[in-house]
Amino acid sequence: MDLREECRGAKKIGISGHIRPDGDCVGVCLSLQMYLRKLLPEAEVTVYIQKPSEEFSYLKGYDEIQTECPEQDPFDVYFALDCSGDRLGDAEKYFQNAKKKINIDHHISNFGCGDVNLVRPEVGSACEVLYHIMDAELIDRDIAEALYTGIIHDTGVFQYSNTTPETLQAAAFLISFGFDFSKIIEESFYQKTYLQSQIMGRALMESIRFMDGRCIVSMVDRKTMDFYNAVPGDLDGIVNQLRNIKGIDCAIFMYETGVLEYKVSMRSNEKVDVAKVASFFGGGGHVRAAGCTMKGTFHDCINNLSLHIDKQLRGEQD
Repeated sequence: MDLREECRGAKKIGISGHIRPDGDCVGVCLSLQMYLRKLLPEAEVTVYIQKPSEEFSYLKGYDEIQTECPEQDPFDVYFALDCSGDRLGDAEKYFQNAKKKINIDHHISNFGCGDVNLVRPEVGSACEVLYHIMDAELIDRDIAEALYTGIIHDTGVFQYSNTTPETLQAAAFLISFGFDFSKIIEESFYQKTYLQSQIMGRALMESIRFMDGRCIVSMVDRKTMDFYNAVPGDLDGIVNQLRNIKGIDCAIFMYETGVLEYKVSMRSNEKVDVAKVASFFGGGGHVRAAGCTMKGTFHDCINNLSLHIDKQLRGEQD
C-alpha cells in the first residue's frame, strides 16, 4: 500500500481504532497521525478513539486525541486501524460516510471492511503492519516510539508466538532512534497500580480450573468492580496471568458489563485456537488471543465456551 497515493488530494483525514484501545491500537493511531502530517502537511489529520489509559500519555499526540464524535462533513479519507469497521464505536459513522475507507489490521477475523484493505494475520501487531508500509526516511523518534509501543504490547514484549524475525528487525530499527525502550516496557506493560494488583489477586484466588485442569476461568462481577472503584482498564493482564499457570492450555477471563452480559477474553498456549472459539459468539482476534461479548448466566457462558474448547482439545473439527 502506498499511503501517499491513497491519500492524494485529501484535505480531511480521520483515524480510529477499536473500542477500549490497547497499546497496539493507541500506538498505530498516533504513529499514523504523525506520519501523515509529515507526508501531507496541508491535510488535517485527527484521531478519534475512546480515552486511552494514562500509561500511554508519554506518546506524542496523546493530548490531541478526540474522544467525542460530533456530526460533521464527511472525511476525504478515513482509516480503521487494528480492527474492522464495526468495532470503531461512535466513530463508525465517520468511517462509513467517508469518501474513501482504508482498513489496516492484523486480526485473522477481519475480512476487510474498506475500499482499500491491508490485513496481514501473520504479522504480530497493527503497528508492525503499518511500519512495513512507511517510508523509513520519514520515521522520526516520536513515530518510532509509538510504533514500538504497539509492537511490544501485542507481542507480549516478544514472548508470544506472533513474534517473527521481521518483528525483531523492526524493533531494532525503531529503538535506534534513542528513546528509553526499557522504560516503556516497564511502565506501560509490566507496572500495575495497587488497585490493579488487588483486583488481579482476587481474580486469581477465585479462579476455577476445569477440563482436567487444562482450562481455567475467572470472573469479576459488577459488585466487585464497584467495591474497588475499578474500570475495565484495571483488569488488563489478568487473563495473561491465568494463561501463565503451568498446565493450562486455555485461560478465560470475564467481567460483567450489564445484566447477564459479559466481556470475555481468552488466551491459549498451543492447542486451542481461541479466535475460532470467539467467532461462534460474534467475536474474534488471534489464534492465541481473542475475545467476545456473551449474554446469559456465568455458568451458561462457560458451558457454551467449553463445548468448542473441548472439541479442539480432543482434536475434533468444529
